[in-house]
Amino acid sequence: MGDRGSDTLTKLELQIMQVIWKLGPSNVNAVQAGLEQQLAYTTVQTMLNILQRKGKLKRKLKGRAYVYSAAVSEANASGNAVRDLIDRMFGGSSEDLVMALIQTRQIDPGKIVELTRRLEEGKHLDEKGSAR
Repeated sequence: MGDRGSDTLTKLELQIMQVIWKLGPSNVNAVQAGLEQQLAYTTVQTMLNILQRKGKLKRKLKGRAYVYSAAVSEANASGNAVRDLIDRMFGGSSEDLVMALIQTRQIDPGKIVELTRRLEEGKHLDEKGSAR
């Protein structure tokens, strides 16, 4: 199994990845313009290079500038972040995460019932081979 640390994105890395996921293949200028906070060109370039080295982005030279594209999906990155949270904060127990969400009123028990129903309906559709 790979190193969890390299799977998890920092806050800034996630913001940059979100720009790439939204815009598609982009150069440094496009990513810089797509970020909510203003960052220096060199900072964005450095972060893109770090993400490329981590395997989160691919890059291609187009003219004199690199164009960066996502090497991982948003769903994959989200799954890695959730798994990291569960491992670090809840000893690997997803049940403890759900209990914490309920106990801190981040989600109410009725919503859990609704989500369970939706999940079961989704499983039923998947078993029949239908798209969700």
